[in-house]
Amino acid sequence: MGLLSPDITRHIGASLPPFRFEVSRNDIRKYAIATGQRNPRFLSGDEAPLLFLFSAMIPLTPLDQLRPDGHHPDNPLIPALPLKRIMAGGSEFEVLGRIRGGETLIVRQRILDIHEKSGASGPLIFLVLENRFEREDGSPVVIEKLTRIAR
Repeated sequence: MGLLSPDITRHIGASLPPFRFEVSRNDIRKYAIATGQRNPRFLSGDEAPLLFLFSAMIPLTPLDQLRPDGHHPDNPLIPALPLKRIMAGGSEFEVLGRIRGGETLIVRQRILDIHEKSGASGPLIFLVLENRFEREDGSPVVIEKLTRIAR
C-alpha cells in the first residue's frame, strides 16, 4: 500500500469548468429508438431516459485525437496514477427532476474522494467522482456519484 502521494490526494475536491449540454428532442428520440425504449414520452423526445445523460459525458472527438486503442483520451479531471488500468466501479444516481427535451443543462464534475484498498490481486485505487446536472437556474436535476477503480 502507500501508492497515494500528496500530489495525487491534492486532487480531492478538484473540478472541471462547468459546461452546457443541450438536451435535443431529436437526440432523445434517436437514443430511445437505439435502446429499445417503449415509453411514448421518450419516443416523442419530451423527456430523456436517465442513461441518456451518458452522452453528455462523452466528448465529440476527431478520430486523429483518439488513443491508439480507439478510446477517448482520459478524463482530464483524473490525476496521473501509478496504477494504469481504470475500470468502472459503479454509479449511484439521485434523480431530482425530469430531463426535458429542448432544455439546456449545466454539467459540473468534481472529485469527491481518492483512496486506496488492498484487493485479492493487489492494490487498488478508488476514485469517487460527482457529475451534477443542473438547470440554468441552478436547480439540480440529477446527481451522479460514480466510482472508478485503478489496478
